[in-house]
Amino acid sequence: MLRICNSLANLFPVWVLLCSGLALYFPPWFTWFTGPMIVWGLSIIMLGMGITLTFDDFHRVAKMPRIIIAGTVAHFGIMPFLGWSIAHGLALEPELAVGLILVACCPCGTASNVVSYIARADVALSVLLTMVSTFTAVVMTPLLVKLLAGAYTPVDGWGIFLNTLQVIVMPVTAGLLLNRYAPRLVRTVSPVTPLVSVIFIAFICASIIGANADVIKSAALKLFGAVALLHVGGFGLGYVFARVLGYRDAVVRTIAIEVGMQNSGLATVLAKANFAGMALAPIPSAISASFHSIIGSLLAGWWRLRTHRPLPSMGHAFDTPMPVPADCPDRCEP
Repeated sequence: MLRICNSLANLFPVWVLLCSGLALYFPPWFTWFTGPMIVWGLSIIMLGMGITLTFDDFHRVAKMPRIIIAGTVAHFGIMPFLGWSIAHGLALEPELAVGLILVACCPCGTASNVVSYIARADVALSVLLTMVSTFTAVVMTPLLVKLLAGAYTPVDGWGIFLNTLQVIVMPVTAGLLLNRYAPRLVRTVSPVTPLVSVIFIAFICASIIGANADVIKSAALKLFGAVALLHVGGFGLGYVFARVLGYRDAVVRTIAIEVGMQNSGLATVLAKANFAGMALAPIPSAISASFHSIIGSLLAGWWRLRTHRPLPSMGHAFDTPMPVPADCPDRCEP
């Protein structure tokens, strides 16, 4: 059962792409999944992330502050301004520009942990960076969206803050507490939570695409090009940033993946909740989920082929601290 669930969950780019493609031609199959169901779907995804965390994870962050700060700065320093630059450079219409900037200002996506595993990157570091960027996003996402998207439309920074708090902090904290005080329940549901998350992400994206199928078809080239540039640029600039800082290969790959992959589900919910008058704003987020998954998976496959060492156990990476030399934990080769 565990192997089947893991295998199906690892095919997340396939499910997202399949559902999104079907939604373009058969919208009613997915448009029923809308409104509060999208919010609840994202909350379940974030709850699933929370039950993978322990209080020890926060202790690990304190033990490697430089690398965590570097990864978080790279994410919120590269993606938002890259999104803004692409929106201006391609002269996207305001609603699509706001949507692109919004997804660029969101934290790392939880799928990045799976991609890091496939890429033989540092999975434990990936989990920590996702966790830190997720909590940091409660403040950074509203500030950056207001700063970068304010020229297109009035931005309710306080509203975005409250929505982010609702769909990130509350479910992740609940998951963390469940892991601490109900470990037997967590062990029971953990095998299926990645697959459940993939299903909800696929339905969220397909719902948005199905509801805007005609617009997407008419503006496909520019829209797909903008989202592809955002994620290719994120992976590339994240890689260069970490390489310039002199980190070892596994860390460089991890930071590149964390920068290039966004929490597209969160961006979709924030777009629908805070830009109700801009019907097209959630579209870049829905397309982003497919693009970053596909690009990340292809990149991970390439890196995996180039690394001739056994694939580490995912359980070991999540459950134990990372073994690194005490004298130079961030930069030394293992």
